[in-house]
Amino acid sequence: MQNPQKVKRAVEAIRQRLGGGFVSPQVGLVLGTGLSGLARDLARGDNSVRVSFAEIPDYPAVSVDSHEGAYICGHIGSTPVIAQLGRCHLYEGKTPEEVCMGVRVMAELGAGTLVITNAAGALNPLFEAGSLMRMTDYINNTGVSPLAGKNNAAWGERFPDMSRVFDAKLGETAQECALKLGIALEKGVYIGVHGPEMETPAETRMYRQWGADAIGMSTVLEVIAARHCGMKVLGISCISNRNLPDCMQETPLDEIIRMAGRAGEKLARLLPEIIRTISEK
Repeated sequence: MQNPQKVKRAVEAIRQRLGGGFVSPQVGLVLGTGLSGLARDLARGDNSVRVSFAEIPDYPAVSVDSHEGAYICGHIGSTPVIAQLGRCHLYEGKTPEEVCMGVRVMAELGAGTLVITNAAGALNPLFEAGSLMRMTDYINNTGVSPLAGKNNAAWGERFPDMSRVFDAKLGETAQECALKLGIALEKGVYIGVHGPEMETPAETRMYRQWGADAIGMSTVLEVIAARHCGMKVLGISCISNRNLPDCMQETPLDEIIRMAGRAGEKLARLLPEIIRTISEK
């Protein structure tokens, strides 16, 4: 499920939209639920350019209300970045190639580092809603892979290694920056599921026994595609709720978005510090 021709057309359209002064981004950002504040800050920067997904040929539409559906190209400090505002998901009926379109486009535009974020529910009972978790590994429980089908060798090899999915040096930098800013940054394993239904108490116990600390309906396929393309990856989850299987409670979507926003405020402070530090190393 690789789509090099569609990605190529999308990249050409974005480059035309950005004009002759386009500078290849060093860092790609995927900003999920709760991170609209950082996107607004980036959009206010000098020479920033916003490109709606609707302006890009063959680009999958985003149907989740809390996801904007656009790229913003600009700078954080002196580092050129491209931020993807929102994403599409398998539960919307999208294919793996559509889910991973954004990451592949950013890689083709020149971004060698991916910082990917999401909203996630805590499986680890020690994590609090409104906190942040750095992903140290993932479990793909979606049932699909974005690498199925004919391999595009220009992106990566047929059987990419996944023994070190998240870059250790980027992880260390994130921890150092969080400590500097006085922001607690948990560490743990993220499990990605298909959705859209929330997990049952029995599923929650099972996922916890598997070693997962947080759960969500995105990210894992994008990380696979990014690693296949040779990108270094840092992943951070905004913990939006806690899953306690012995006392499960309904969690309305507006509450999840509210708590993701609280965590997103911390992440909006942390991400620029991480990116500035990366560019200095």
